[in-house]
Amino acid sequence: MDFGDLADHFDGVAAKILSTVETVGRSSNQHELDGVKALQGLFGRPTEKVIIPTRFLLVSDDTDEPVAEDGTLTFYDARLNTPNRSEYRLYYPASVDAMKMAQPGDVVFIAKQTTGGALFIVAPSGSSIAAQLDWLFGTDVLEHHGFSVRSGLESGHDSLGLTAMYLLDKLGIAIEPANDDWLDRILAKFGARFPTSAEFGAFARSTLPDLHPADDPDKVLMAWLEQEEILFRTLERHLATDTLDALYSEGHVDVDRFIEVSLSLHNRRKSRAGKGLENQLIALFDALDVRHTFNPVTENRARPDFIFPGINEYRDPDFLALDLTMLGVKTTCKDRWRQVLSEAKRIEDKHLLTLESPISPAQTDEMQDHRIQLVIPRTLHEPYKPEQREWLMSVGDFISAARERDRRGPMQPSLL
Repeated sequence: MDFGDLADHFDGVAAKILSTVETVGRSSNQHELDGVKALQGLFGRPTEKVIIPTRFLLVSDDTDEPVAEDGTLTFYDARLNTPNRSEYRLYYPASVDAMKMAQPGDVVFIAKQTTGGALFIVAPSGSSIAAQLDWLFGTDVLEHHGFSVRSGLESGHDSLGLTAMYLLDKLGIAIEPANDDWLDRILAKFGARFPTSAEFGAFARSTLPDLHPADDPDKVLMAWLEQEEILFRTLERHLATDTLDALYSEGHVDVDRFIEVSLSLHNRRKSRAGKGLENQLIALFDALDVRHTFNPVTENRARPDFIFPGINEYRDPDFLALDLTMLGVKTTCKDRWRQVLSEAKRIEDKHLLTLESPISPAQTDEMQDHRIQLVIPRTLHEPYKPEQREWLMSVGDFISAARERDRRGPMQPSLL
């Protein structure tokens, strides 16, 4: 699936671990970063001050949306008139919240956009989001002293997938992997409306008739999800264009309505992504004759995403608890993974499937301490550390384990 390339959005990127003197607080009033001579690879060797329009972002594992504010970076040679003694400096505004809240050991990413602006992103030390940005940008920040710089990004070297698209969405970088070749077929099927997630997921699968889940469950699941995302954004762009155009009247914009529509689009994307993952998993399990119940009610009205082989077996006190399996499903984990701990109390060892990659070692260690086994599509294992990959379970591995535990009867309906 074609989600484009990192070079479509960025000319280059730099990253470094912040020192005590660089973080705003008791030890720092300088509002600049050290070792910026390396940034010539991004900003060149200017003969005068370069003012770069910049979006400053503070990201964390605790929130879905970053703290964002607009400002500027200033890059210049403080000794321009002193031959052979260049001293480059990079200043940011003293008011920037991202740096006010930064701590020693946090990671800063400076990404030069193809539009001429930049992103200045601060991520907490040891966090999953820091590891994800390091993977996305290919900076290997832990392997460098000072700045790790990638300049002159080229197409074909950093192809983007579904996980990268979700991450760039979070940073405010719009990726529109629309395929207008499908638009007429989508409109013929559904008309000018958003179909239900189940309807659209089934349609996406129908456009990939040569894929067979039994051949490679991990690969097929990701292909279904990526195709659904591309087709959905094709329809979304078509339907949203008329809505957004209507907000412009004689050169004026209905700002309140524009914000309302934008939030609606954003929330629909988030909701649909979660529902889409659930529906594609239901289809995968059905295609492979894996008995399950989706979203049943257990103790205290909790609703785990999947129970295997089914809720009837779960409620049967004579059915061995060791032969039951629970799977929680989350497109991204954050701290929400703890929600599965209170679901399906008969099952002590729980499974959690996510598309988030990578997750920090601290979080995966905590999951293991709470007897949660992480399930990740195999194509998303590579960004994890080697010791984490040894522990991760693929979708195919999970299906094999669920089947092994299933010792009873024919399939029951997947929905309750």
